[in-house]
Amino acid sequence: MRILFLFCFFVSYVASGQTCLPTFDTSAQTDEFVDNADGTVTDESLGLIWMRCSLGQTWVDETCTGDASELTWQQALQAAHGYEYAEQLGWRVPNMKELASLTERSCVRPAINELFFPNTSSDDYWTSTPSVIDPDRAWVIAFFNSSNSLKDKRLFVFTRLVKTAD
Repeated sequence: MRILFLFCFFVSYVASGQTCLPTFDTSAQTDEFVDNADGTVTDESLGLIWMRCSLGQTWVDETCTGDASELTWQQALQAAHGYEYAEQLGWRVPNMKELASLTERSCVRPAINELFFPNTSSDDYWTSTPSVIDPDRAWVIAFFNSSNSLKDKRLFVFTRLVKTAD
């Protein structure tokens, strides 16, 4: 009975929020990001500007509110085309290397820096990178544990947009 209690306590604790290893070197350094005070951050090392919220969420009072939208791969690409945010155009679905640069491998649930990307879903996010061997699939990054995999383009998945810094 005691083991069952400990197991249930551990599962409820882990499910309640982000868990990070304090002794593990962080992979997405905090000093690489600059808060633009408009719901975006700039990764100066890569020259990218990121939306702090997932598509469907709103930046309010220094956090992302509302539910993130789940889109098919084609819907995500279409939503990015002509998208205006923070009085800027040029937003796009990031490629696999770009989106993977946001993963925080020392953390899970979500595996991302929550200081800059609050309320990120611990689930898959589309990249613009299609499979080279299967035209029906594209790469996703899982912010559950910073893994990547191929998913059917017809599945509904979360999206975060990026643009190249001017």
